[in-house]
Amino acid sequence: MKYVEGSKRVFLSTGTKFPREVIWSVGAIKYSAAKSNVELGLLDREIGRAIQGKAKELMKGTHDSLMVVDVFQTGSGTGLNMNANEVLAGLASEELGKKVHPNDHVNVGQSSNDVGPTAIRVAAAMAVSRNLIPALRGMSKSLSKLSRKTSTVYKSGRTHLRDALPVTMGQEFGAFADEFARDAELVEKTMRYMFELPIGGTAVGTGLNADPKFGWMVAKEVAGLSGLAFTSAKNKFRPTRLLTDMSSLSGTMRSVSIDLYRLCQDLRLMFSGPLTGIGEIDIPTQEEVAGSSIMPGKTNPVTVESALLASAEVVGLDAANAFAASLGEFELTMGVPLMGYNVVLQAKLLSEALNKLSSLVIDHIVPMKQRARGYAETSPALITLVSPKIGYDKASEIGKQMARGVSIRSALKKLGYGEKEIDAILNMKDLVEPGIPSKKI
Repeated sequence: MKYVEGSKRVFLSTGTKFPREVIWSVGAIKYSAAKSNVELGLLDREIGRAIQGKAKELMKGTHDSLMVVDVFQTGSGTGLNMNANEVLAGLASEELGKKVHPNDHVNVGQSSNDVGPTAIRVAAAMAVSRNLIPALRGMSKSLSKLSRKTSTVYKSGRTHLRDALPVTMGQEFGAFADEFARDAELVEKTMRYMFELPIGGTAVGTGLNADPKFGWMVAKEVAGLSGLAFTSAKNKFRPTRLLTDMSSLSGTMRSVSIDLYRLCQDLRLMFSGPLTGIGEIDIPTQEEVAGSSIMPGKTNPVTVESALLASAEVVGLDAANAFAASLGEFELTMGVPLMGYNVVLQAKLLSEALNKLSSLVIDHIVPMKQRARGYAETSPALITLVSPKIGYDKASEIGKQMARGVSIRSALKKLGYGEKEIDAILNMKDLVEPGIPSKKI
């Protein structure tokens, strides 16, 4: 493979290879292109069928070891396209016993400038649709179930990491359940923007040296192979010169990672302890590995922290993607290989983190009900309940007394309230719903 041998010398050699989704996508494009060109009478039928057969093998992963070009290569993805062309040409030549040319046969009607941008969009859409969206919906479902399970677990709310008014644990988890459901919808909508493929635009978007029907035929074939609604872009100049759709998807996944990060932070705090932390939940599955090499019996939130690291990586990759989307001038974008690699990696990282967190953590959380309720009943913020009756300033003074250890019951008794009135005020069910408890007295 002449081009590939040359690429090893002039491209970077970082050992960073394209993920399976990208290789599958290139194989699908080459299969679809060969089939379309045969039907259009632009490619010998025997050669075309041989290329299709080998492209199918490439899709299956049979020849992954031959796809050796580094991700850090020419920015248009020429290395990726030519690597595939030479692999398929070589394999087809062996099968037929005659020369199959990488450019004259495998690359008919194509350019690296439309194959590369097409391949990364197909790969990203597949990774998102098959992995990330189901993972987001699974997380939302697990959180909704946990929210119902903990709907009567009363606890102290916290703002600025200081005691605040009571909430239920179910309300806290319900907020995240709603957010991840919305994240799934947002990711799905953003992904659809990438369904318009530049294939058929060839080098600069004009479609020179390709049959006018070619792009539509290839897109239809790729749609059938992938099960996704790909189509040929009406304006092929846009997806050839711009990666805005890929960048938008990356940004959406960054938002998902921030939501995941926030959830994990709360879980770590709620799990902190067991004696000197908050200790509002237990996560039995986290005991499966030793938490410390020196402190026997210590349990750490290992799955939660793994998800935190994945979230951080997704945010970092999005920053790289912003640069990658900015690369290029005029008729060509130059961030294709890196963007393709990063976006697929983002989808995989988030999918793995969401799946593991939901199945190993969220589905097994045990609320520590008594401890959580104890925090709720001793929060100085409870003086807010009678603030409308006694005024903000007087309530602030009593709140300061409570912060020094005076119970809410003692404080209310000093204000002249009887036991029945205090019981009515401190009804936890009423305190986590809209209303004005002080009107009852």
